[in-house]
Amino acid sequence: MSITWSNFFIQLVSFAILFWLLSRFAFKPLFGVMEKRRQLVQEQMDNAQTNRADAERLIEEQKQALQQARKEAHDIIEQARTTGSRQADEIVQAARNESNRIKDEAVREIEAEKNKAVAALKAQVSGLSVLIASKIIEKQVDEQSQKQLVDQYLQNVGNKS
Repeated sequence: MSITWSNFFIQLVSFAILFWLLSRFAFKPLFGVMEKRRQLVQEQMDNAQTNRADAERLIEEQKQALQQARKEAHDIIEQARTTGSRQADEIVQAARNESNRIKDEAVREIEAEKNKAVAALKAQVSGLSVLIASKIIEKQVDEQSQKQLVDQYLQNVGNKS
């Protein structure tokens, strides 16, 4: 097998021309498209990385906001519980005050009724005493003397009771 050098040089020159034409018109645009594609993929990866970081940051912020909301809800519940307890104590105290006031008023009314009853009894006793005394003595005592005797008797009775 012998190599023909003339064919070899022709094929070599043809290959060089073909390579130059391909590199000029095919490889350069093809490599340009491939470079653009590589840059696009790189940008998408960078965007995905940025989006992922943003998503993680937002998730963390949401967790903190949720925890803050839970804490505020707990504080509101505790405040409501405290307020309810305080209001219950105030209501119980108001009820006690009202019952004491009613009791004091009832005691005053009872005392007033007792005084009225004692006065009415004294009036009845004085009238009856005069009547009995006049019948026993069977003499007519004037009204002024009679009143003095009854008042003296009631004072003696009132002092003893």
